[in-house]
Amino acid sequence: MTSANYQKHLLIVEDDRGKREFILDAPAYSLGRSKRCDIRVESLFVSNRHATLIRLPDRDGSYSYQIIDGDGKGKHSTNGLSINGQKIRARILQHNDRIVFGSNVQVTYLHMQRQDTSSAPLPDPSLDVTLIDPAMVEKTVDEQSPPWSQPTPGQT
Repeated sequence: MTSANYQKHLLIVEDDRGKREFILDAPAYSLGRSKRCDIRVESLFVSNRHATLIRLPDRDGSYSYQIIDGDGKGKHSTNGLSINGQKIRARILQHNDRIVFGSNVQVTYLHMQRQDTSSAPLPDPSLDVTLIDPAMVEKTVDEQSPPWSQPTPGQT
């Protein structure tokens, strides 16, 4: 990752246990129903080792994650994976991909990036803008009190 680019990879799991968020930063993750999986997905429709996430380096020093159906060694899950409505065996994940493992089990991948602006040029000091507080401006006689609070002629 370059110093000018910050990134965060998130996985949001929605299953029988509810909705949980996982920050991804490790080189690999196993996903499934097994207690040995790095990210447990709670559902009878999910295989013990349903999918594998692998971190892949990008040319600019950042990285992406690839999802692979099954254990990543050739053994596929029973129900497979569907990403954005398309059945797949493997795919490099894109921001906001929705991965369906089975009935009532959905995982959303988020890849958030932010550019570092600390190296951006500072504003020109000759372009000083001074804001004036309206309370500091002297009021004229007509502006001192609103017209509804002034007595009308003939009132005491």
